[in-house]
Amino acid sequence: MWSRLMNRKKLKDAIQSRVATFGGWTSIGHPQLTELIVRSSVDFVGIDLEHSTISQEQAQRIIAACHAHGTSCIPRVAGHNSESIRRLLDSGADGMLVPTVETPQQVEKLVEWVKYPPVGRRGYGVASAQGYGHDFERYTKTWNETSVLLIQVESIAAVENIDGLLQFDDVDGVMIGPYDLSGSLGVPGQIDSELVQSASQRVVESCKRHHKACGTHIVDPSNESIQSALDIGYTFMALASDVFILQKWGQETKRLLSQFR
Repeated sequence: MWSRLMNRKKLKDAIQSRVATFGGWTSIGHPQLTELIVRSSVDFVGIDLEHSTISQEQAQRIIAACHAHGTSCIPRVAGHNSESIRRLLDSGADGMLVPTVETPQQVEKLVEWVKYPPVGRRGYGVASAQGYGHDFERYTKTWNETSVLLIQVESIAAVENIDGLLQFDDVDGVMIGPYDLSGSLGVPGQIDSELVQSASQRVVESCKRHHKACGTHIVDPSNESIQSALDIGYTFMALASDVFILQKWGQETKRLLSQFR
């Protein structure tokens, strides 16, 4: 349990310091895939519960697989639901990534659900996160200072409110959702559009001013794509995902097999 705390604190410190931080990403609910991902020496693993069929029980197993290999785990919850967030946290998640955040009022609610009193109103349960009671005191005393809260900016409304979203000390950073952002700007799927790039840069600059982390998802990681993201001003990034890796394999295999048919 002590190692979990130290790993969580290390991740929190890196994110808050805007040190380059890299994550794996899973959308397939099997801990064996997670074990393969953490062997890559990523700093954290994100679980996508928003765009997958991963259940609460599967998420807990994935979180346990991360911790078994000394890696922190930050699920992306499906929506703004206090029950889902609290259950994931009690399952051992080291923080939370929340999609579609647009207003300061939503951020206030998220802080309330994620943090213990006096900062928030998270309930004092006894579950995997607290070592089923064996680590209750240390966990609850250190949680507010070591847990990670990241919000996703995915609409032009969020971009326009970005300074208000980043005014909260308990928000550690922002992850931009370029596809949803492109949709809100009237150019769905055109993530390289000048409109999307300009809006994203506005978020990056706001994060710099507020000294908050700013993240993105790189579908096809390479030296060039990672360096480009760092040059733009991104400080943390999710690299590919189990789905993207398998999709790429499928495309390459289809091309290969077409030569023999």
